[in-house]
Amino acid sequence: MVQLNLENILDKKNKTKYWLSKETNISYGNISKMCNNETKSISFEVLSKLLIALDCTPNDLFEVIKD
Repeated sequence: MVQLNLENILDKKNKTKYWLSKETNISYGNISKMCNNETKSISFEVLSKLLIALDCTPNDLFEVIKD
């Protein structure tokens, strides 16, 4: 299973979900769902916004969990 490591990245950078929402123009509700790994898919547009705002790579953002 692949999950987003978004909340950990925000914690390391001392940023909030609210900040990320404003920085990326992604709704707070969607940011919250991504932080809680409640999303089924993510578009390249959203992925690009997250990577730019957080100054990270896809390898930083995604984590593979073996079942």
